[in-house]
Amino acid sequence: MGAGGRLNPRDLDIKKNDTNVIKRAPTSKPPFTLADLKKSIPPHCFERSMIRSFSYLVADLTAVSVFYYVATTYIPQLPHPLPYLAWPIYWFLQGCVFMGIWLIAHECGHHAFSDYVWLEDTIGFILHSFLLTPYFSWKISHRRHHANTGSLEHDEVYVPKTRFKLASSAFYLDNPIGRTLTLIVKLTLGWYIYLSINAAGRPYDKFASHYDPRSPIFSDNERVLILMSDIGLVSFSYLLYKVAMVQGFTWVFCAYGGALMVMNAFVVTITYLHHTHPSLPHYDDSEWNWMKGAFSTIDRDYGVLNKVFHNITDTHVLHHLFSYIPHYHAMEATKAIRPIMGEFYQSDSTPFFVALWRESKNCLFIEPDECDEQNKGIYWYKSQE
Repeated sequence: MGAGGRLNPRDLDIKKNDTNVIKRAPTSKPPFTLADLKKSIPPHCFERSMIRSFSYLVADLTAVSVFYYVATTYIPQLPHPLPYLAWPIYWFLQGCVFMGIWLIAHECGHHAFSDYVWLEDTIGFILHSFLLTPYFSWKISHRRHHANTGSLEHDEVYVPKTRFKLASSAFYLDNPIGRTLTLIVKLTLGWYIYLSINAAGRPYDKFASHYDPRSPIFSDNERVLILMSDIGLVSFSYLLYKVAMVQGFTWVFCAYGGALMVMNAFVVTITYLHHTHPSLPHYDDSEWNWMKGAFSTIDRDYGVLNKVFHNITDTHVLHHLFSYIPHYHAMEATKAIRPIMGEFYQSDSTPFFVALWRESKNCLFIEPDECDEQNKGIYWYKSQE
């Protein structure tokens, strides 16, 4: 499977009869520094090319236009019942391209698109509004996620709970039927539930929402940006409404809504699998530091979709170390740091749909190891089995 840590008392087998043993990531101080990793990366990998960045955006927008034209022109002409098969195929293909565009906007938020922040924010705001994502809200909370990855107290998203803090409903749903229902809800509504009520996010002392400028997620000087994000969402939603008044709501769903749902499912899947794996530790304040947190993520393999998703899937470890490296240099940079990182680099080539089910089963809650008195601030994923 993926790279792992040295054999030690904290090594973990997911199941005794597994042929592949998943070893835990090392939690000790690495024998290299962030500067060492940066020196190993060719200098040109840190350079942003506005022309090259725009070329990927134009390619994605062209693909969206082609899929849209083909679908809306030819699918309605197919004999019954072929449209019922053709529309889901279109939704999947278009949703994957939507995901690529969403990730370009995500790069804008990381200052990885061009040398001009104002240009990046303009492009990111437009693209994310088109995909019903609050650009500035997400940019701000996502930046804090990068600053606090793996911290049980301060990370912003996918903060796991201990057995005693986990809701009892999670244990009742810990069976094949319950996991199936839970995954369906996560993949269809999970993205908007997170944005609306901060589900699976860092606990705050009052209501938190990415749509609320008064939310504790944001500081006072950021609240106007949250309002701008909301204006972008309302404006595009109104445009969709006006189109629906002319074309019909069914047409809007077929042409746009179905693909958006596929994109939302991939947003949840990609982010969940990057931060949920039996080999990955989480830390309380007694053990956490930024380097440890940056290493507590894992690269995944989505096959041909790696390219469609601009390699965020299989270069995510690098992304947490140097988030301003453009995606078109990320593979080269990842290959450069892997020999330096050694066992600190985590990857898993399990097909994402298999991993999604496996992790939902084996990563139910976190606990420190009872036999490890010296590392009580280090928590590992556990299951009921």
